[in-house]
Amino acid sequence: MTAIESPKPDINGDPPPRRSLIGTYPNHWLHSSSPPSFDLTRPSPPEYALPSPKDSISLSTTTTPIVISPSKTALVIIDMQNFFLSLYLGRPADGAGNNAKRRLLDTAIPAARKAGIQIIWLNWGLTDEDIENMPPSTRRAFGFEATLEGQGKNKSLPAIDAHGVNQAAADHFMQDKNGVLEEKELTENGKPKRIYKGLGSEVGPVSIEDGKVVDAGRLLMRDTWNAALPPALDAAYKEGQVLKEKPDVWIHKNRMSGLWGSSTPCTEFLEQAGISTLVFAGVNTDQCVAGSLQDAFTKGWDCILLKDACGTTSPDSARECIEFNSARTWGFVTVCNGLEKGVQAMLEAQ
Repeated sequence: MTAIESPKPDINGDPPPRRSLIGTYPNHWLHSSSPPSFDLTRPSPPEYALPSPKDSISLSTTTTPIVISPSKTALVIIDMQNFFLSLYLGRPADGAGNNAKRRLLDTAIPAARKAGIQIIWLNWGLTDEDIENMPPSTRRAFGFEATLEGQGKNKSLPAIDAHGVNQAAADHFMQDKNGVLEEKELTENGKPKRIYKGLGSEVGPVSIEDGKVVDAGRLLMRDTWNAALPPALDAAYKEGQVLKEKPDVWIHKNRMSGLWGSSTPCTEFLEQAGISTLVFAGVNTDQCVAGSLQDAFTKGWDCILLKDACGTTSPDSARECIEFNSARTWGFVTVCNGLEKGVQAMLEAQ
């Protein structure tokens, strides 16, 4: 860190905090010593002026307070799609993902709108070309079809997936005394259990409200029901689409991370929009959210995990690991109410 000349005393005559430069202009932070805080607004040299409370947001985090510029910030909402959240696919209404959805709708999205923060919906949206070029490591995560030898002929059966999509897929295989694998009917609450056969495979018909049946489409492919937002989130997205300034954007991704590799549609958008600070929300905390956040950190974006607007079906230890590293290494961790309070303070100062 490089110490910089402190600005003049404030209007009360109190001496300004001692500040240090972290990084190199134009990609830099300022650290204040008393009280400890980080200024992520990237003020220009040589003055490195303190951010005005009228156009900056002060955020409490689990470690050190930070100040961000709403004009350089985006709320990135990851994978809040029917496949991961819909009750009609058996996702629990009180599960971590749907609890995160409610906090987004009630608190985080309205706060971001008031502050003029860009909202990005970063979702799985595959093409046939994506499926063709998908590496086996990613295919395995969502299930796949295994060719098994059975009774003298090959059979294609859905294999167990590490991602947890097929919760009881292991029971789908039954081995008889002769060592032959047979397909076994899976039931849940007396009904056939849905088995997924990998990215791009047919999900099949889904019964939704009022007995209506929809074709869920191919798994996480673009323009399908299963890859669409649930109704309340879809309404929020459509509301944001028509904003005159900084309308919401939908960006497709084809890996767990939306910022992997040398360039993605998400990184291109962020660079063109001049966004330097990313607030992450969505599902799953320890998978697609964490993957995107870590790639963003590696590429130099400021990263803030909005922890109560994220959810996962993994054990608590997995979530706690991501929150710990997000706070101590990759960036900062805060909550929806913290964002709301910071935005409200900025608006009251105007």
